[in-house]
Amino acid sequence: MLISSFTVVSHNELPLDQTRTVQFYPNPATSVIYFEFPSNFEKASYSLHIYNFLGKKMNELQVNSSKLSVQLDNYLRGLYIFQIRDKTGAIIESGKFQVVK
Repeated sequence: MLISSFTVVSHNELPLDQTRTVQFYPNPATSVIYFEFPSNFEKASYSLHIYNFLGKKMNELQVNSSKLSVQLDNYLRGLYIFQIRDKTGAIIESGKFQVVK
């Protein structure tokens, strides 16, 4: 199993020497993908948005725990983009994952 992570500096809320890291696995995924957030991540203020490669929104979930699972039953084989957005809608982190079936 391959665990992917994506690190980005959030200039809006963190000092320049700190980063946020969201891990997501497995990548590529077949039936489910998991997103894990750091323990210091202020969960109630963020949402996870998933888009297919053509830009169609596939899912939007509130980040309400340190680990989210996304069922991929309605996802076709291909590349997907995820975004973590704050309560104002600003993108604070993004990445991509692949679905294989």
